[in-house]
Amino acid sequence: MVTTVTSYTDSRNRAYAGQGFDGVVRISVGGYFGTGELLYDGQAVLTAAHLFSHGVTSASIVFDTTAGTQTLSSSKVTVQPAYDVVNDNNDLAIVWLNGHAPVSADRYNLYRSSDELAQTFTMVGYGQVGTGSTGATGQSDPTWRLKAQNTFDADAATLKSAIGQVMAWTPTPGTQLLADFDNGKSVNDALGQLASLSGLGLGANEGLIAAGDSGGPAFINGQVAGVAGYVTSLSVGATHPDVDNISNSSYGEMAAWQRVGYYQQWIDQSLRAQYPNAPTKPADVQKAVPEGNSGTSYAYFLLQFTGVRSDPNQWLSVDYTTRDGTAQAGRDYIAARGKLVLYPNENQAVIPVEIIGDITPEPDETFYLDVTNPVGGSFGPGVVMLTAMRTIVNDDGWA
Repeated sequence: MVTTVTSYTDSRNRAYAGQGFDGVVRISVGGYFGTGELLYDGQAVLTAAHLFSHGVTSASIVFDTTAGTQTLSSSKVTVQPAYDVVNDNNDLAIVWLNGHAPVSADRYNLYRSSDELAQTFTMVGYGQVGTGSTGATGQSDPTWRLKAQNTFDADAATLKSAIGQVMAWTPTPGTQLLADFDNGKSVNDALGQLASLSGLGLGANEGLIAAGDSGGPAFINGQVAGVAGYVTSLSVGATHPDVDNISNSSYGEMAAWQRVGYYQQWIDQSLRAQYPNAPTKPADVQKAVPEGNSGTSYAYFLLQFTGVRSDPNQWLSVDYTTRDGTAQAGRDYIAARGKLVLYPNENQAVIPVEIIGDITPEPDETFYLDVTNPVGGSFGPGVVMLTAMRTIVNDDGWA
């Protein structure tokens, strides 16, 4: 990945370890490969469903982090139930790791707002390299994780409305985000030429996905807003924005990302269904959890809504963030911050926090979870924050 304005060897195109991209992984599925991103629970990787269209359900996942390269296996994948290969709709899958991800890997939250259009995003992946002038070269190096930027220009359904049957597939409105590969020339501005959605690009920072980037993230503010799907070269009559009229991720082409915000309920509920030994009532909640000797394990916080919804379809949400006590984030547990949504017919859900295991004798330690900003509900008169504490129990002896 990524076809870029300058050579892929340009340092601005490298997604180096330690820059916030260490949760972007290379996924090998049979004889195919793509890209994915580690989600906020540390055990699930979000990617594209079409990587698994050949019937293979096992995968190898490679993490490149500040701690080095580590390969994990997966023997289970959940494909979005409405995946439509003909129209590239619902092209999402969740890959379940056999164990938790490396502690050094970044975990990513979902971008849950609906304001993606006109926003600049960062794409990251392991696919083929190339430039906008030449297109993808057909070459890739599994050790190269590259990045580039672009701007979400349109909903794919908007383009379909503008050019009709020239676009042979029919995207579901609100589910696919488009970006074109601009070189600063209006003649190669694909969405400007085809749908009057003008924009001349981001200069040397511009890029586009290529083969092998499927499933890779589009980040807005460090959150996953899109999942890379496909690249296309389109023309209408005498209008040919593509610089070489070949579908190869060159200037004048465009790509689509599945809009993650549209699928947040499916993603959240899929993850919740897989949490091991998650509590379902307050009496089941463990307020003291064993540290373990290696890897990570979960401490759970259970959020319950006891009010009455005036609208049964109303979503309820809160923001949450962990806070150090005597335990320290990064050493004793993995810091967590995000938004918990209770969907229709849900009155409770757990927030998992990963506890880091080691064999160092130390005292029992504590950390906190602060819950704020209730939307669609209330904590009660005058209450603006709820706080819960967990104790990490030392299991290594103490002298």
